[in-house]
Amino acid sequence: MAEENTQPIIVKKIKKGGHAHHGGAWKIAYADFVTAMMAFFLLMWLLGSTTKEQKQAISDYFNNPSPISGPGGASTSMIKIGGGKDVTYSEGDTKKGSNPEEKPKKPDEPKPEVGQITQDDKKRLMDLKKELEQAIDASEALKPFKDQLLLEITKEGLRIQIVDKENRPMFNSGSATMQPYAVKILNEIGKVINHVPNRISLSGHTDATPYSKFSGNYTNWELSADRSNASRRALVQGGMDEEKVARVVGLSSAVLFDKTNPLNPINRRISIIVLNKETEDAILHDEGKLD
Repeated sequence: MAEENTQPIIVKKIKKGGHAHHGGAWKIAYADFVTAMMAFFLLMWLLGSTTKEQKQAISDYFNNPSPISGPGGASTSMIKIGGGKDVTYSEGDTKKGSNPEEKPKKPDEPKPEVGQITQDDKKRLMDLKKELEQAIDASEALKPFKDQLLLEITKEGLRIQIVDKENRPMFNSGSATMQPYAVKILNEIGKVINHVPNRISLSGHTDATPYSKFSGNYTNWELSADRSNASRRALVQGGMDEEKVARVVGLSSAVLFDKTNPLNPINRRISIIVLNKETEDAILHDEGKLD
């Protein structure tokens, strides 16, 4: 009976387990933080490497990003449709979509000032001077008259002067008929000049001795012009293209070679100028313009 009245004793045992699992939410938050920091530093780098104008373009874009926002669909954006100016482009870069093999355009060369000679002209005229000197040395017919040929580079081009000597005049006194030796010289010069594209200017000069043929109707001015034309004919006869002549003038005794002695025979001469480009343009174009 005693056993039937005994109540069972219940013992509760609490089973202790491990720590609860915290999950992966913190990893997502950390990844977002790292991404934000990377974007921040990238933004700082971009702002530090852009110019003031590029920053202004970016600011304008974000201030008014819509290309169509005005009344009636009119565009009020500072940035053109299509992206506007490429902010990653700087001077000297090859623009996106351009041909990488295309050479950058060279800046235009400055035009030489009046009276200057270009490098191409200078080289061409120096070569012509050398060729003429060699032709004179190689020609038995021209060697005796070498001291009557004066060659020099001037601001107008290559000037070739054929001067008279005491016993070696190019023309008879008061005549525009050229001596045979002078014709020979000009024939040879005409052949060489024809090798270059430059045009020429011809001028005849006299000394200061008055010339009064036909009672003053024919003076040193007319005589110098006739002698200049005679030299033109001799050059063409030697093989020079007639179209190369840009100007033929007679200067009488206005431009003396020997200013200390106006009667010196050396003042009687023919001047041939192989013109540089600047002087040629001035003769053919500038002098023909009307004010």
